[in-house]
Amino acid sequence: MKKKLDVLIAIDSFKGSLSSLEAGNAVREAIVEVCPQASVEVVPLADGGEGTVDALVAGCSGVYESLEVTGPLGAPVQARYGILPNRTAVIEAAAAMGLPLVPEKLRDPLNTTSFGLGELIRDALDKGCRQFLIGIGGSATNDGGLGMMQALGVRFFAENGALAGIFGRDLAKLARVEVDGLDPRLEECEFKIACDVDNPLCGPQGCSRIYGPQKGATDEVIKQMDRDLERFSALMEDCCKRRCAQLPGCGAAGGLGFAFKVLTNARLQPGISLVIELLGLEERMKGKNVVVTGEGRLDNQTSMGKGPFGICALAKKYDALTVALAGSVQNAQACNESIDAFFSIQQGPISLEKALERETAVHNLRMTAEQIFRLLLAARPDLTLQSKKSCYFAEFVL
Repeated sequence: MKKKLDVLIAIDSFKGSLSSLEAGNAVREAIVEVCPQASVEVVPLADGGEGTVDALVAGCSGVYESLEVTGPLGAPVQARYGILPNRTAVIEAAAAMGLPLVPEKLRDPLNTTSFGLGELIRDALDKGCRQFLIGIGGSATNDGGLGMMQALGVRFFAENGALAGIFGRDLAKLARVEVDGLDPRLEECEFKIACDVDNPLCGPQGCSRIYGPQKGATDEVIKQMDRDLERFSALMEDCCKRRCAQLPGCGAAGGLGFAFKVLTNARLQPGISLVIELLGLEERMKGKNVVVTGEGRLDNQTSMGKGPFGICALAKKYDALTVALAGSVQNAQACNESIDAFFSIQQGPISLEKALERETAVHNLRMTAEQIFRLLLAARPDLTLQSKKSCYFAEFVL
């Protein structure tokens, strides 16, 4: 039975080059050039990491909110988050406490805090939000959510009775915790945390050991922070009556996974599944016979739950042909489990700086997509090209 060529484009951002929608629209233009009568829908895509706020604000007609919060080193930073029409707040933790906000020479998780993330949550509460989607990747912190909790009203005390500080180094001083001052509005809230790792809070696979080095932690600091987090988690678990430090994902983002779980009983799940849910992508997928996705770099990590792999796995449920485009491709064979074919968009030898230029990336995406769809059409000998540039027809069989 013949079907109209019905394409869904959902491409993750090409970091440092193109936003999700810019990449998607470049591919759409190429498809329409080859086949003007094709039905082509572009939706933004993200997987809970960088670009999630932009993708969901664009895809759900949300709005941006911006405010000054406490940055990872304690100095003010300007941070932005999104509010969707259903009053869901979409927050990227990295906006307030991301590693890029800390100069390389100053990176030390003893000296960073998650306090700013708590300020973003509090601002969203003030604006009436009770549903939260929070992407916690890319943090500069390893404070177990100590700072965030304090911004939300939890009080921590040192042995001498003084209030504890907000930085990673202050974990070592904790003796007592009080949650009586926790913002009562949190009881009305549901937190969904985009978490794509399964590390526990402490131990050989915990956040200090696995992620501490990239945040500037030395071996000595790693050992210290692991001990401090173990004691911290015991205090919090006793106070909140929840045992969760060893649950998968509680070591994400320097222990933020634990903080959300112990304080709010949040749901930790892969970011792509949350984005698919909020954008209604499964419903949009129905009836599509080709799905085009992609990201800046396609590699073996893509097949471990990143955006393009998740989209294509869903597309297979509806028997759609799946194609992925990427700025670079390396060791990505595992992606073929759900992606029928993937392609690098580069047209020849090129410097990284040149490849990242917007005009270059748009051109390369269009050229590659055009050739892919010409090949798809050439597989139909009963269809004729009206000209060398364009194909005019309304039906297509996969």
